[in-house]
Amino acid sequence: MITVTDLELRAGSRILLSDTTLRVQPGDRIGLVGRNGAGKTTTLRVLAGEGEPYAGSVLRSGELGYLPQDPREGDLSMTAKDRVLSARGLDEILREMEKFQTAMAELVDEKERDAAVRKYGRLEDRFAALGGYAAESEAARICANLGLADRVLAQPTGTLSGGQRRRVELARILFAATEAGSGKSDTILLLDEPTNHLDADSITWLRGFLKGHSGGLVVISHDVELLADVVNRVWFLDANRAEVDIYNMEWKRYLDARAADEKRRKRERANAEKKAGALKAQADKMRAKATKAVAAQNMARRADKLLAGLENERVADKVAKIRFPQPAACGKTPLTAEGLSKSYGSLEIFAGVDLAIDRGSRVVVLGLNGAGKTTLLRLLGGSETADSGDIVPGHGLRIGYYAQEHETLDHDASVWENIRHAAPDAPAQQLRTLLGAFLFTGEQLDQPAGTLSGGEKTRLALAGLVSSAANVLLLDEPTNNLDPASREQVLDALRSYEGAVVLVTHDPGAVEALEPERVILLPDGTEDHWSADYLELVQLA
Repeated sequence: MITVTDLELRAGSRILLSDTTLRVQPGDRIGLVGRNGAGKTTTLRVLAGEGEPYAGSVLRSGELGYLPQDPREGDLSMTAKDRVLSARGLDEILREMEKFQTAMAELVDEKERDAAVRKYGRLEDRFAALGGYAAESEAARICANLGLADRVLAQPTGTLSGGQRRRVELARILFAATEAGSGKSDTILLLDEPTNHLDADSITWLRGFLKGHSGGLVVISHDVELLADVVNRVWFLDANRAEVDIYNMEWKRYLDARAADEKRRKRERANAEKKAGALKAQADKMRAKATKAVAAQNMARRADKLLAGLENERVADKVAKIRFPQPAACGKTPLTAEGLSKSYGSLEIFAGVDLAIDRGSRVVVLGLNGAGKTTLLRLLGGSETADSGDIVPGHGLRIGYYAQEHETLDHDASVWENIRHAAPDAPAQQLRTLLGAFLFTGEQLDQPAGTLSGGEKTRLALAGLVSSAANVLLLDEPTNNLDPASREQVLDALRSYEGAVVLVTHDPGAVEALEPERVILLPDGTEDHWSADYLELVQLA
């Protein structure tokens, strides 16, 4: 259980929440919603104990499983399989069992071999007490359902893409929350955008898992289908009022109730303003007569009281004005790749990929999770080096790279320092105006980028692209973490951009907005003309 009392959260001097009381109990499946920057990620971090509140108390009991937006922890030399199994301490036991199993086969001395047999037996008993082989099978099932193939599980986590590492962390949390064979658990899951980087089949499986989870759940997600299927309560963070509106109902009823609530507020305000206006008008008339002055004052006070008693009317959320840059002049083919190959250790990601990006061309990269889509963009963007092959820049090439894990941002630097690094020669006022269009103003310019929400990091990274005058954009999941209004802004920007785009996405809407001409299929590197037949592969790839 989690109990929150008199919670106050701040970002700099900006109050995100004030005097808030919340509770999460087994059986609660709570959707934590609100616009980007409202404080959803900060709230979840504080619930998980990863951040401290400005004021108030947070009491936790029982087990917690927390999935942050950008998991960057753990031993990177550990294999993905061991990382998942480590949730129950099974990885160390298995390694010790393998060591003594080898010793039993190789030792010649009978006493030493007998000692190894006894130690192996004790380890096997301990392994069985923790769920043993049934638990290992359960972990494998969860990993498979999240699109983690056996070859990926055998890799060190340091060699995995950001999306693969995130799925490993999700698998680890779900495995820890599942008692082998029963599927019952009192673990409270705190999940920040858990469907990011998942294909359609994995999202469907995850929805079923979360719906059947018997412990508590607080989930931040812009996946409306997941919210509709899973949640039975909603916390709405109102950024304009620094408050949480609590709805003890499922998603569809919440949407209806919130719409009705908005209509009620507007109706009550309109009626009160009409009555207050009439009272003040009458008071103004009465003030002209000295004998009526006291009555006029009382009437004016009554009008003010009518307005003061109203609930605050919700202000429409601001939306970033996202427009990709006017591309700098370039030659006919600003970017060419020839024979690109990339491996991690003995694992070949892809080989012999050829690519020619013409001026203004629009290309989608498709492939199953782990096929190398993100790796290809990193190679093209210069953040990784190919094992073989060449990247050939054409005349006037200017690349703008949006990384799905926000690797292009300096998380220790401020918002202002990041945008200044992206456009060192631009006038300061021009950059301030640009940041304002992306909803960064005032003290937030001094906020470290690492403390921003996922949606805010996305907006900052996109602001850096806008300042770049790039003529080739490499976009890796640019609509992840965005609220619906901000996502539509990105899609509009894609539609109107005049430069070349190489896009990796699971979002069919982003592909439709791009109107691609070509598709690259990984890991083979096959190139084809785009057709609508490929659209159904986008969510699966």
